[in-house]
Amino acid sequence: MTDFLTTITHLECSKCGEKHSHQKLQNLCACGGPLLARYDLAKAAQTLTREALKSRAANMWRYAEILPAREAISLGEGMTPVIHARRLGVRLGLDALYIKDEGLNPTGSFKARGLSAAVTRAKELGAKTLAIPTAGNAGGALAAYAAAAGIPCVIVMPADTPSANMMECEAFGADVRKLDGLISDCGRYVSEHKEKEGWFEVSTLKEPYRIEGKKTMAYELWEQFRGELPDVIIYPTGGGVGLIGMCKAFEEMEAMGWIGRERPRMVAVQAAGCAPIVEAYVRGESSAPPWQNAATIASGLRVPKALGDFLVLAGVRATQGTAVTATDDEMLAAGKELASVEGIFAAPEGAATVVAARRLAEERWTKPHERVVLFNTGCGYKYTEAWQKALQ
Repeated sequence: MTDFLTTITHLECSKCGEKHSHQKLQNLCACGGPLLARYDLAKAAQTLTREALKSRAANMWRYAEILPAREAISLGEGMTPVIHARRLGVRLGLDALYIKDEGLNPTGSFKARGLSAAVTRAKELGAKTLAIPTAGNAGGALAAYAAAAGIPCVIVMPADTPSANMMECEAFGADVRKLDGLISDCGRYVSEHKEKEGWFEVSTLKEPYRIEGKKTMAYELWEQFRGELPDVIIYPTGGGVGLIGMCKAFEEMEAMGWIGRERPRMVAVQAAGCAPIVEAYVRGESSAPPWQNAATIASGLRVPKALGDFLVLAGVRATQGTAVTATDDEMLAAGKELASVEGIFAAPEGAATVVAARRLAEERWTKPHERVVLFNTGCGYKYTEAWQKALQ
């Protein structure tokens, strides 16, 4: 653990604006809105500078001032590479195509960022047992960080979750419970059992701090592009916390004087078999009804109803972004192409961004000279069942 000087001041409801204490365990606001951490950004800006960052550890906790904890439970998450995908860019007609490879995080996905922050803060505030519904990678990340923190955890996952995710949770010593159904069914199970079993729930956006870990992806892009931001970010969107977090980070950066009002255009990519946010975007709606009969090989995109859908949609629209879908067959083909052309073995969710990039380039929504960043949110090695189909 490392000692940090956070500037967190309070929590604020994303719906009604009510302020809450950050000094006790919190889930949602009474109105049902997710809570967001707020900081003394003027104070943070005094020490969180480009010069100061030069001497800090190459992990996400380098941004200590705008993270919520004084001691970090860390496995080295963050500072994942941004790879210039030149050969793929030629195929897509994009001169400046980049891939941020989150599959190189501990436990093989971007979920490590959020769970590092959430588990760190939960331990500081006295949580005894943590619980999460998961489609796969979040469960593995919670199990790992709970083990590192010495806190028991309960992982509730669909019975058809990729086997690698189940095995890692069990290896980390988690109490794994498998249900027939979707992540939404697992969420109901956690909600129904948490009080009587003494769990603190760390579901997506039902606690305030996973988003804080994920927002660091945007801070890293700013550093990796030498104090600038890309023109377009294409992001695979299930619960959408990564996209929400990056939009939050841009606001913080502007408040600290790092950037002006410019923003990357944010693109949410969903599976064609589970696309509630895309459908709501097309219809001009501010939130999305639950998706019926959700089905996709990209387990992280199989989220029928995202708690923060209104925040995803607001972020996409505020940045003049868009929302698109990819079929399972398109994801598998794009993933094989990405691996063979660039040497990056991506999760199907990450491969979905290649599908979106090609489509948007063909439609001239993106321009050849623009810097476009695709997020691969997980490692392909954790999706052996899906890739067996693609490679047969």
